Amino acid sequence: MWRWIKTLDRILRGQATQLSALREEKFDVPIFGMAVVVDVLGIAYGLCMGLFSISPGGNGHPMQILATMVKVPTLFLATLMVTFPSLYVFNALVGSRLLALSVLRLLIASLAVMLAVLASIGPIVAFFSFTTTSYEFMVLLNVFVFAMAGLLGLAFLLQTLHRLTILGFTTPETDVVVETEPATDAGPLDQPDNQVLAPHVRTVFRVWVIVFGLVGCQMAWVLRPFIGHPDQPFAWFRHPNSNFFQAVVGAAIKLFT
Repeated sequence: MWRWIKTLDRILRGQATQLSALREEKFDVPIFGMAVVVDVLGIAYGLCMGLFSISPGGNGHPMQILATMVKVPTLFLATLMVTFPSLYVFNALVGSRLLALSVLRLLIASLAVMLAVLASIGPIVAFFSFTTTSYEFMVLLNVFVFAMAGLLGLAFLLQTLHRLTILGFTTPETDVVVETEPATDAGPLDQPDNQVLAPHVRTVFRVWVIVFGLVGCQMAWVLRPFIGHPDQPFAWFRHPNSNFFQAVVGAAIKLFT
Protein backbone atom coordinates (compact mmCIF):
# COMPACT_ATOMS: atom_id res chain seq x y z
CA MET A 1 0.00 0.00 0.00
CA TRP A 2 2.81 2.41 0.90
CA ARG A 3 4.41 1.77 -2.50
CA TRP A 4 1.17 2.77 -4.25
CA ILE A 5 0.91 5.94 -2.15
CA LYS A 6 4.49 6.81 -3.13
CA THR A 7 3.51 6.32 -6.77
CA LEU A 8 0.62 8.74 -6.32
CA ASP A 9 3.01 11.21 -4.70
CA ARG A 10 5.33 10.93 -7.72
CA ILE A 11 2.35 11.61 -9.99
CA LEU A 12 1.25 14.66 -8.01
CA ARG A 13 4.78 16.09 -7.94
CA GLY A 14 5.19 15.55 -11.67
CA GLN A 15 8.04 13.07 -11.30
CA ALA A 16 6.11 10.27 -13.01
CA THR A 17 5.26 12.47 -16.00
CA GLN A 18 8.65 14.06 -16.64
CA LEU A 19 9.66 13.44 -20.23
CA SER A 20 12.72 11.48 -19.11
CA ALA A 21 10.56 9.17 -16.97
CA LEU A 22 7.98 8.71 -19.71
CA ARG A 23 10.70 7.95 -22.24
CA GLU A 24 12.11 5.18 -20.06
CA GLU A 25 8.95 3.70 -18.53
CA LYS A 26 6.16 4.72 -20.92
CA PHE A 27 4.04 5.77 -17.92
CA ASP A 28 4.33 2.53 -15.98
CA VAL A 29 1.62 3.03 -13.32
CA PRO A 30 0.23 -0.01 -11.42
CA ILE A 31 -3.42 -0.28 -12.40
CA PHE A 32 -4.53 -2.35 -9.42
CA GLY A 33 -2.54 -0.25 -6.97
CA MET A 34 -4.00 3.01 -8.26
CA ALA A 35 -7.49 1.48 -8.16
CA VAL A 36 -6.97 0.69 -4.47
CA VAL A 37 -5.73 4.23 -3.84
CA VAL A 38 -8.79 5.63 -5.64
CA ASP A 39 -11.03 3.51 -3.40
CA VAL A 40 -9.31 4.60 -0.19
CA LEU A 41 -9.34 8.29 -1.10
CA GLY A 42 -12.95 8.05 -2.26
CA ILE A 43 -13.98 6.46 1.02
CA ALA A 44 -12.18 9.23 2.92
CA TYR A 45 -14.00 11.97 1.03
CA GLY A 46 -17.29 10.06 1.28
CA LEU A 47 -16.91 10.07 5.06
CA CYS A 48 -16.46 13.84 5.11
CA MET A 49 -19.29 14.37 2.64
CA GLY A 50 -21.72 12.13 4.48
CA LEU A 51 -21.20 13.80 7.86
CA PHE A 52 -23.84 16.38 6.95
CA SER A 53 -26.47 13.70 7.57
CA ILE A 54 -25.73 13.71 11.32
CA SER A 55 -25.24 17.48 11.55
CA PRO A 56 -28.00 19.82 12.82
CA GLY A 57 -29.20 20.37 9.24
CA GLY A 58 -29.09 16.72 8.16
CA ASN A 59 -31.63 13.93 8.11
CA GLY A 60 -30.21 12.23 11.22
CA HIS A 61 -29.46 8.90 9.50
CA PRO A 62 -25.91 7.60 10.16
CA MET A 63 -26.38 5.03 7.38
CA GLN A 64 -26.06 7.91 4.91
CA ILE A 65 -22.37 8.17 5.87
CA LEU A 66 -21.77 4.52 4.99
CA ALA A 67 -23.72 4.88 1.75
CA THR A 68 -21.71 7.92 0.68
CA MET A 69 -18.42 6.22 1.54
CA VAL A 70 -19.38 3.43 -0.85
CA LYS A 71 -20.80 5.66 -3.57
CA VAL A 72 -17.94 8.14 -4.05
CA PRO A 73 -15.32 5.60 -5.24
CA THR A 74 -18.05 3.75 -7.14
CA LEU A 75 -18.91 6.96 -8.98
CA PHE A 76 -15.37 7.41 -10.29
CA LEU A 77 -14.65 3.78 -11.11
CA ALA A 78 -18.01 3.37 -12.88
CA THR A 79 -17.34 6.53 -14.90
CA LEU A 80 -13.94 5.08 -15.84
CA MET A 81 -15.56 1.87 -17.09
CA VAL A 82 -18.09 3.77 -19.20
CA THR A 83 -15.65 6.27 -20.73
CA PHE A 84 -12.54 4.11 -21.21
CA PRO A 85 -13.58 2.67 -24.60
CA SER A 86 -14.31 6.15 -25.96
CA LEU A 87 -10.92 7.51 -24.82
CA TYR A 88 -9.13 4.60 -26.50
CA VAL A 89 -11.01 5.16 -29.76
CA PHE A 90 -10.51 8.94 -29.65
CA ASN A 91 -6.81 8.33 -28.93
CA ALA A 92 -6.57 6.01 -31.94
CA LEU A 93 -8.32 8.53 -34.19
CA VAL A 94 -5.49 11.04 -33.73
CA GLY A 95 -2.88 8.44 -34.68
CA SER A 96 -1.70 7.47 -31.21
CA ARG A 97 0.30 4.29 -30.76
CA LEU A 98 -0.70 3.89 -27.12
CA LEU A 99 -2.09 0.44 -26.39
CA ALA A 100 -5.32 -0.07 -24.47
CA LEU A 101 -3.39 -0.96 -21.30
CA SER A 102 -1.41 2.28 -21.46
CA VAL A 103 -4.60 4.31 -21.95
CA LEU A 104 -6.14 2.55 -18.95
CA ARG A 105 -3.07 3.37 -16.83
CA LEU A 106 -3.31 7.00 -17.84
CA LEU A 107 -7.03 7.21 -17.10
CA ILE A 108 -6.82 5.59 -13.68
CA ALA A 109 -3.86 7.83 -12.79
CA SER A 110 -6.07 10.80 -13.67
CA LEU A 111 -8.77 9.45 -11.37
CA ALA A 112 -6.18 9.15 -8.60
CA VAL A 113 -5.34 12.83 -9.09
CA MET A 114 -9.04 13.73 -8.88
CA LEU A 115 -9.53 11.72 -5.69
CA ALA A 116 -6.38 13.14 -4.13
CA VAL A 117 -7.78 16.64 -4.65
CA LEU A 118 -11.15 15.56 -3.23
CA ALA A 119 -9.66 13.90 -0.17
CA SER A 120 -7.48 16.94 0.54
CA ILE A 121 -10.59 19.18 0.58
CA GLY A 122 -12.60 16.66 2.61
CA PRO A 123 -11.85 18.27 6.01
CA ILE A 124 -13.15 21.59 4.67
CA VAL A 125 -16.39 19.92 3.55
CA ALA A 126 -16.69 18.26 6.97
CA PHE A 127 -16.19 21.65 8.65
CA PHE A 128 -19.01 23.23 6.64
CA SER A 129 -21.21 20.18 7.30
CA PHE A 130 -21.31 21.04 11.01
CA THR A 131 -21.37 24.82 10.67
CA THR A 132 -24.35 25.24 8.33
CA THR A 133 -27.89 23.91 8.22
CA SER A 134 -28.41 24.71 4.53
CA TYR A 135 -28.85 21.56 2.47
CA GLU A 136 -28.72 23.56 -0.77
CA PHE A 137 -25.42 25.15 0.22
CA MET A 138 -23.87 21.74 0.90
CA VAL A 139 -25.11 20.43 -2.45
CA LEU A 140 -23.54 23.34 -4.32
CA LEU A 141 -20.34 23.15 -2.26
CA ASN A 142 -19.87 19.49 -3.13
CA VAL A 143 -20.69 20.11 -6.79
CA PHE A 144 -18.02 22.83 -6.86
CA VAL A 145 -15.46 20.56 -5.17
CA PHE A 146 -16.18 17.69 -7.55
CA ALA A 147 -15.97 20.03 -10.55
CA MET A 148 -12.63 21.46 -9.40
CA ALA A 149 -11.18 17.99 -8.79
CA GLY A 150 -12.47 16.80 -12.16
CA LEU A 151 -10.94 19.73 -14.02
CA LEU A 152 -7.55 19.21 -12.39
CA GLY A 153 -7.61 15.48 -13.08
CA LEU A 154 -8.57 15.99 -16.72
CA ALA A 155 -5.92 18.69 -17.11
CA PHE A 156 -3.38 16.15 -15.85
CA LEU A 157 -4.66 13.60 -18.36
CA LEU A 158 -4.45 16.00 -21.31
CA GLN A 159 -0.97 17.24 -20.42
CA THR A 160 0.31 13.68 -20.02
CA LEU A 161 -1.15 12.75 -23.40
CA HIS A 162 0.58 15.84 -24.77
CA ARG A 163 3.93 14.67 -23.40
CA LEU A 164 3.45 11.16 -24.71
CA THR A 165 2.76 12.69 -28.11
CA ILE A 166 5.98 14.70 -27.89
CA LEU A 167 7.95 11.52 -27.25
CA GLY A 168 6.79 10.09 -30.53
CA PHE A 169 4.01 7.75 -29.46
CA THR A 170 1.93 9.42 -32.19
CA THR A 171 2.77 10.39 -35.73
CA PRO A 172 5.09 13.37 -35.20
CA GLU A 173 4.77 15.00 -38.57
CA THR A 174 1.00 15.35 -38.24
CA ASP A 175 0.22 15.58 -34.55
CA VAL A 176 2.92 17.65 -32.87
CA VAL A 177 5.40 20.37 -33.71
CA VAL A 178 8.63 20.12 -31.70
CA GLU A 179 10.59 23.35 -31.78
CA THR A 180 13.11 22.85 -28.97
CA GLU A 181 14.05 20.28 -26.37
CA PRO A 182 11.38 20.58 -23.65
CA ALA A 183 12.20 21.50 -20.09
CA THR A 184 12.62 18.63 -17.66
CA ASP A 185 11.32 20.36 -14.53
CA ALA A 186 7.75 21.03 -15.68
CA GLY A 187 4.95 20.24 -13.24
CA PRO A 188 2.25 17.65 -14.02
CA LEU A 189 -0.15 20.36 -15.27
CA ASP A 190 2.43 22.45 -17.15
CA GLN A 191 2.57 22.35 -20.92
CA PRO A 192 6.14 21.75 -22.10
CA ASP A 193 7.64 24.84 -23.69
CA ASN A 194 7.43 25.22 -27.47
CA GLN A 195 5.50 21.98 -27.92
CA VAL A 196 2.33 22.44 -29.96
CA LEU A 197 -0.32 19.81 -30.60
CA ALA A 198 -2.12 19.94 -33.91
CA PRO A 199 -5.57 21.61 -33.72
CA HIS A 200 -7.46 18.43 -34.58
CA VAL A 201 -5.75 16.56 -31.73
CA ARG A 202 -6.72 19.25 -29.21
CA THR A 203 -10.28 19.27 -30.53
CA VAL A 204 -10.70 15.50 -30.27
CA PHE A 205 -9.47 15.38 -26.68
CA ARG A 206 -11.52 18.41 -25.64
CA VAL A 207 -14.61 16.68 -26.99
CA TRP A 208 -13.75 13.63 -24.93
CA VAL A 209 -13.32 15.77 -21.80
CA ILE A 210 -16.88 17.04 -22.32
CA VAL A 211 -18.10 13.46 -22.75
CA PHE A 212 -16.34 12.42 -19.53
CA GLY A 213 -17.90 15.32 -17.63
CA LEU A 214 -21.41 14.55 -18.86
CA VAL A 215 -21.06 10.86 -18.00
CA GLY A 216 -19.75 11.73 -14.55
CA CYS A 217 -22.63 14.11 -13.86
CA GLN A 218 -25.23 11.58 -14.95
CA MET A 219 -23.52 8.79 -12.99
CA ALA A 220 -23.67 10.96 -9.86
CA TRP A 221 -27.38 11.54 -10.51
CA VAL A 222 -28.00 7.80 -10.84
CA LEU A 223 -26.15 7.06 -7.58
CA ARG A 224 -27.76 9.85 -5.53
CA PRO A 225 -28.36 10.70 -2.71
CA PHE A 226 -24.86 11.48 -1.48
CA ILE A 227 -25.84 13.90 1.29
CA GLY A 228 -29.41 13.03 2.22
CA HIS A 229 -32.22 15.54 2.13
CA PRO A 230 -33.27 16.59 5.65
CA ASP A 231 -36.97 16.20 4.75
CA GLN A 232 -36.68 12.72 3.24
CA PRO A 233 -36.00 9.34 4.85
CA PHE A 234 -32.76 7.52 4.25
CA ALA A 235 -32.55 5.57 0.98
CA TRP A 236 -29.66 4.06 -0.90
CA PHE A 237 -31.05 5.35 -4.21
CA ARG A 238 -33.78 7.71 -5.39
CA HIS A 239 -36.22 7.22 -8.22
CA PRO A 240 -34.89 8.61 -11.52
CA ASN A 241 -36.57 11.94 -12.16
CA SER A 242 -35.42 15.30 -13.49
CA ASN A 243 -31.65 15.42 -14.13
CA PHE A 244 -28.40 16.54 -12.56
CA PHE A 245 -28.35 20.01 -14.09
CA GLN A 246 -31.95 20.83 -13.16
CA ALA A 247 -31.24 19.76 -9.59
CA VAL A 248 -28.14 21.99 -9.35
CA VAL A 249 -30.02 24.99 -10.79
CA GLY A 250 -32.91 24.33 -8.42
CA ALA A 251 -30.54 24.19 -5.42
CA ALA A 252 -28.95 27.46 -6.49
CA ILE A 253 -32.33 29.18 -6.83
CA LYS A 254 -33.42 28.00 -3.38
CA LEU A 255 -30.13 29.05 -1.82
CA PHE A 256 -30.08 32.59 -3.23
CA THR A 257 -33.79 33.34 -3.04
